[in-house]
Amino acid sequence: MVREADGLIDLRSDTVTKPTPAMRRAMAEAEVGDDVLGDDPTVQRLEALAAQRVGKEAGLFVPSGVMANLVCLMTLTGRNEEVILGDQSHLYTAEVGGLGIFGNVFLHVLPNLPDGTIPLERLQGAIRDAIYTPKTRVISLENTHNRCSGAVLPMDYIQQVATLARARGVYLHLDGARIFNAAVALGVDAAEIARPFEVVNFCFSKGLCAPVGSIVCGGAAFIQEARRTRRMLGGGMRQAGVLAAAALVALNEMIDRLAEDHEHARILAEGLANITGVHIDPARVQTNIVIFELDPATGWTSATLLSALKARGVLLSLSGTRLRAVTHYGITRADIDHALRVIQQTLTQRP
Repeated sequence: MVREADGLIDLRSDTVTKPTPAMRRAMAEAEVGDDVLGDDPTVQRLEALAAQRVGKEAGLFVPSGVMANLVCLMTLTGRNEEVILGDQSHLYTAEVGGLGIFGNVFLHVLPNLPDGTIPLERLQGAIRDAIYTPKTRVISLENTHNRCSGAVLPMDYIQQVATLARARGVYLHLDGARIFNAAVALGVDAAEIARPFEVVNFCFSKGLCAPVGSIVCGGAAFIQEARRTRRMLGGGMRQAGVLAAAALVALNEMIDRLAEDHEHARILAEGLANITGVHIDPARVQTNIVIFELDPATGWTSATLLSALKARGVLLSLSGTRLRAVTHYGITRADIDHALRVIQQTLTQRP
């Protein structure tokens, strides 16, 4: 892995990853057709493999994670129905209210705990089916949970939510953008995590390093209807095998190495915990996302530190009012050590 010519250490997100040499070769050599017409063989191979990896019957390749969430939930719901989700979920905080705008679906928002869960008693009390309320159709969970420091949902918690959903006749959806990070952290197959969910979507373009794309996975009948939803949203692609080829490499070659990202995130979190003026609990860092706060006594705000670090070649991002660093392919142990030195040196100065 070669550092970019500008010398930046880019920890803003795992979406900044570049395709690997194997992906570039696969893209150049991809066998293609017209995916909207259903005859792109590389897309077909990707959809079949992705569905197999999460234990579902079929898959649907889509351009982005935002569209994947939309396709899943618009296909599962109807007008004047609602989805229960967390107040820190990507669906609620970062998708511009698309489900309400395009799907005429209500978002029933409940507070996430710091570990990414929603208390079971709150879920139980939130499910509605009265004549004078929207009908609850779906509970949506996120795993790993982006804004909760990349938290991994416990398997027993998922099963408890699934039991509740089945008892109340409610579908269960997983925004599994980083499901393979969760699987590596737990030491289980992704299919084990996905099993209780009717539908699951995940990204190829985050830690798995493909340049573009996400996938929706579920039952064959659901996926057939989801194709209609994708078309309505403008997500039909033509010779999409060029993109699917990189995603196939991602599934076959890039999952096991996520453990390296988790290790780098742990080292980063422990290093930050030793810097005066930084507030972080390293024990909360389970995967590749590190979120921390600043002591106001430093005189720094998240925004001013973000700008100062950028000038020194270290790029972070904001998670609300907190600072976020995400480890990924292309970030080395030496980069982590250097970033820690820069953060420490910067905080010793006045803003």
